[in-house]
Amino acid sequence: MMYILSPELGDENTPAVIEQINNYIGRLGGEVNEINQSAPWGKRRLAYPIDKHNDGYYVVTTLRLDPNQMTELERGLRLNEDVLRHLVISLDKK
Repeated sequence: MMYILSPELGDENTPAVIEQINNYIGRLGGEVNEINQSAPWGKRRLAYPIDKHNDGYYVVTTLRLDPNQMTELERGLRLNEDVLRHLVISLDKK
């Protein structure tokens, strides 16, 4: 899963929002395997403005979640005002 957080959070509040999202995944019965918010990700310029923001914090997370809970996860991400965009994909079992 990749999501973009609002630049208004700042460097000090971003880890708290990431932890909040990880806790939400845990409440859905999921498990966060890996979080990659370091280079080359982190705060980057967006390809186009989203909600009048030109920058955002990119976070890539590898997780395991029951497919039946995926709709609820995406609903929660859409309702979170700090998440500008998100994308969830399924990895091959290789």
